[in-house]
Amino acid sequence: MWDEAVTAYDFGRQHPMDPVRLALTMGLVRAFGLDRDVEVVAAKPAGDSTLRLVHREDYLAAVRAASADPRAADQSYGLGTLDDPAFPGMHDASALIAGQSVAAAEAIWRGTAEHAVNFSGGLHHAMPGGAAGFCVYNDASLAIARLLELGAERVAYIDVDVHHGDGVQTTFWDDPRVLTVSLHEHPRMLFPGTGWPEETGGTGQAEGSAVNVALPAGTGDAGWLRAFHAVVPELLADFRPQVLVTQHGADTHFEDPLAHLAVSLDAQRAVQEACHSLAHEYTDGGRWLALGGGGYAVVDVVPRSWTHLVAIAAHRPIDPESAVPEEWRNEVYARTRQAGPWRMTDGRDPVWRDWSQGYDPADELDRAVLATRRSAFPLRGLLV
Repeated sequence: MWDEAVTAYDFGRQHPMDPVRLALTMGLVRAFGLDRDVEVVAAKPAGDSTLRLVHREDYLAAVRAASADPRAADQSYGLGTLDDPAFPGMHDASALIAGQSVAAAEAIWRGTAEHAVNFSGGLHHAMPGGAAGFCVYNDASLAIARLLELGAERVAYIDVDVHHGDGVQTTFWDDPRVLTVSLHEHPRMLFPGTGWPEETGGTGQAEGSAVNVALPAGTGDAGWLRAFHAVVPELLADFRPQVLVTQHGADTHFEDPLAHLAVSLDAQRAVQEACHSLAHEYTDGGRWLALGGGGYAVVDVVPRSWTHLVAIAAHRPIDPESAVPEEWRNEVYARTRQAGPWRMTDGRDPVWRDWSQGYDPADELDRAVLATRRSAFPLRGLLV
């Protein structure tokens, strides 16, 4: 899913969410020729009837008003704040990104696409009635809501952004048809301050429909991958989703300026490959919608990470040792006056210890994983 106009989602020159990261990602996708191996589609902006699947009418009106006159932004809706400054055309740009994710979900459900990627999406902090954390409309929630509207009975959402996927969890807190799993830096350390292992979903049948892994600051490749594989595959094997929706914020990277994990590009790629494999193993026909998300090392990390994501979804994975095409490095310099990276790897070969090999109660990462399993797994009838 791509439309150049998504780069109009722009909070201003001093804001960390620089839309150049989207343009550079698409440039790298093209430099590797991946745009010739997939169907590149530009969808229409999400209309009001679609946006109302998740967002309140009064909030939509507030976004429109702030778009028309940013000075009149109503901060009670999270608009016009440091995180979410109002800008002209904010509604149109946000609705366009949402439209890409919704259209991708529709294509997957109807069988016209096996996999779909919208790396401009993954805006997982937006709430039904407010903007938050650089997110105006929650395209991930909207895509899931559209799948449910089309008849899906089980949708799994896996979020590996460094920040908790709070907006998606909130939207589907009481809906047992949606399993939300978020691996993120511990809420004591990082926005939005939620995502504790004790947050396990609503009451009744929705108990256990939310799963949160709160990772210690400084977690690197081995711990991050260990946590993912200790939680996600068992949950998907039990839930058997018809569609898998994944959010791949690149801000877990050790170069990201806004967080404190120490994950490499190579580990991010390993999780992308794992999500792809899990979609083929557990969903109906490999239905997989992959979204972008956070990521503020906008030259060195984000374009490479999400180009790997596109390549994996296209069944044409890029060898991590591949050189970055010179034409793209020239584009990087022209747009940013920075030098781009030389290879599609950080030079790591991430390995991890499987949970089945036992855990160490003295290890902070293992304690975090165990807290999640103890809180959520029994609610789903799974062994801790």
